[in-house]
Amino acid sequence: MRRILLSTLMLVGSLGLAACDSKSEDKAQQAEHHAEQAQDNMKDAAKEQAKADKAGAESKAAAADEAKTFVPTSEVPKSIETPAKN
Repeated sequence: MRRILLSTLMLVGSLGLAACDSKSEDKAQQAEHHAEQAQDNMKDAAKEQAKADKAGAESKAAAADEAKTFVPTSEVPKSIETPAKN
């Protein structure tokens, strides 16, 4: 009787530990998967940042070229013109 009870307890205990073990493995795999996704996202973000930096540099260069050739106009807006004398 004691052997049956002892073997039953051992079986239940080992099944309980086996069930806990698979959950921890699943969580470890999920963590690894999320880490890989995070690394991929960081790589994508770095590429996008490089594109943004390049576009910003091109924008600054275009603004500098535009500033060199800017010719101000002498036209006065209608809202601030002095009225004509009759």
